[in-house]
Amino acid sequence: MRANFKNIKEKLIEDLLFIAAISSIVVILFIFIFLMKEGAFAFLENGVFNFIFGTKWRMETGTYGMAPLIIGSLLVTIGAVGFATILGIPSAIFLSELAPPRMGNILKPTVELLNSIPSIVYGFIGVVLLLTSLRDTFDMIDGHSFLAGSILLGVMALPTIITISDDAITSVPKDLREGSLALGATRWQTIRRVVLPSAISGIMASILLAIGRVLGETMAIMLVVGCVARVPSPFFNFFQSGDTMTARIASEMGEAARGSLQYHSLFGIGVLLLIIVTVLNVIADLIRVRIQKKVGRG
Repeated sequence: MRANFKNIKEKLIEDLLFIAAISSIVVILFIFIFLMKEGAFAFLENGVFNFIFGTKWRMETGTYGMAPLIIGSLLVTIGAVGFATILGIPSAIFLSELAPPRMGNILKPTVELLNSIPSIVYGFIGVVLLLTSLRDTFDMIDGHSFLAGSILLGVMALPTIITISDDAITSVPKDLREGSLALGATRWQTIRRVVLPSAISGIMASILLAIGRVLGETMAIMLVVGCVARVPSPFFNFFQSGDTMTARIASEMGEAARGSLQYHSLFGIGVLLLIIVTVLNVIADLIRVRIQKKVGRG
């Protein structure tokens, strides 16, 4: 009887875990279906090409083209991920290969703690310090710009790149390092020619996840980018104010009448964002699986 009770208990636990797993999938599907239901009308009414590539977003005239928002998101993402990569990968190399153990035990939790800071706090810091500094340094009107958004989101993306890259570098088998050093290579040559090539898949995954983090950020970018839906001129003018897809949704959703073209167009932005972020996460997961298999064979 005790054995039967144990079997029932184990079966119950298995069923609960299965329900939990299925529930998460159902929630994701529900979100996707809801966005498609609310956003499909925008693509049909505006036309897919005009909605995605149109250069004007004006709710006064009922003209909704996402090109300024897509370009703004692209510029901020390029700037932020470039900034975070330039600082993050060397930091990960230092933490995993060069830092004394005691220092590493202090620095890594500190870096991870940056992820727990609310984005609105980053936004306030950006308004008070970053915009003022950019305005005074580059003689700008108020500092609102793609550059401000890139720097702020770059700082927010740093923990993602540092943490995942550090894990990827640390997971490189010690035998590879020891073999390189035994052949007469210096420590830096070992890092550059052995460790980094072996960890490149994990480093690329960290960059892709950082892109997803930057694309999905809302409150911080709203406070520093300017929220002006226009195509920058020239195209890569980081000193111009602009807008992003997430910021536009947040700034207009509160005043959009339910069922209006504006309302559905904002959901259309959400559909495109969800597709982009999902694709990036899938690619990042595939890369992480690849590096885990590689490390397992090593």
